Amino acid sequence: MPAILTGMAWHLVGASCAASFYAPIEKVKRWSWETTWAVAGFFSWILLPMGVSWFLLPDFRAFYAALDTSLVLKVALFGAMWGIGNVSYGLTMRHLGMSLGIGVAIGVTLVVGTLAPPLMHGHFAPLFLSRSGLWTMSGVLVALLGVAMVSYAGHQKEIELRGEIQEFNLKLGLVLAVLCGIFSSGMSFAIDAAQPISAAALGLGVSALYSALPSYVIIMGGGAVVNMGYCFLRLAFKPDLSLRRDLEQSKAVLVKNGSMAAAGGIMWYLQFFFYAWGAANIPVRLAYVNWMLHMSGYVLCGGIVGLALGEWAGISRRPVRLLWAGMLVIVAAANLVGLGMAS
Repeated sequence: MPAILTGMAWHLVGASCAASFYAPIEKVKRWSWETTWAVAGFFSWILLPMGVSWFLLPDFRAFYAALDTSLVLKVALFGAMWGIGNVSYGLTMRHLGMSLGIGVAIGVTLVVGTLAPPLMHGHFAPLFLSRSGLWTMSGVLVALLGVAMVSYAGHQKEIELRGEIQEFNLKLGLVLAVLCGIFSSGMSFAIDAAQPISAAALGLGVSALYSALPSYVIIMGGGAVVNMGYCFLRLAFKPDLSLRRDLEQSKAVLVKNGSMAAAGGIMWYLQFFFYAWGAANIPVRLAYVNWMLHMSGYVLCGGIVGLALGEWAGISRRPVRLLWAGMLVIVAAANLVGLGMAS
């Protein structure tokens, strides 16, 4: 039980990094979103995964050269799948608003990313036939309710602050959010498919806390291809965007923007660094709950960060009360999952 609590705590740390990573990125000025995202992505998807793995592995090049090509391709494709989901966030936000769009997408990815791996491994029935599985599934459903409550509270906040969303389209927005959530689950599928890579790292003496990190080179590399390609294609062909113009700012602006984008990218990577620590403390038979803990923790920490940064100042009491209620429901969901793991 202490190990399970430790795992849940590390998942919460990772979720807090995920909920906070955009705060420094918002401080970037005079750069297009594409340039900012590419700089942040260089740190989160390329530099840190490779740097950490180079430090952990006895022979970086030999380790990856020895991996089965079909395994690398499958993991990279799941990473690219996540990348498509990441890019599609923008369209979802446009038609549903940030809070509602993210809430629906996270709700979908929470369910798909949690339940699909045990289904693919033929371990789906025990989730509903054992006491442990029933407790855990109850936690997943309660977490979904909490996500919905927090998201709706955020949607009401957006309406109060900005009025009705100009391009709000419920039907189109929901379709995009569901697709976004499904594709974003690619990260969960990639982590699951990359278990042989983690096992290979363990075989070389890498600690269990860090054994999943070498797989991130391939997972995030697949996502980087999609995200970076999207950014640079827009910078190259969209008339109102220009990488050269972004880089022609004063030295002070470049240093500040680069630092803030890098900080955001580092925080994004740290969410999965601590995800690996959390997963290392969760029993292997319950590995599927890692994704649920991370995503529900992300929504919980997002609400807390929003309150701490004053984003809810001046909002009427009803949405704020709903936010608090939703966060308490997510905490209750985590406890139900904990009971399931301890059974």
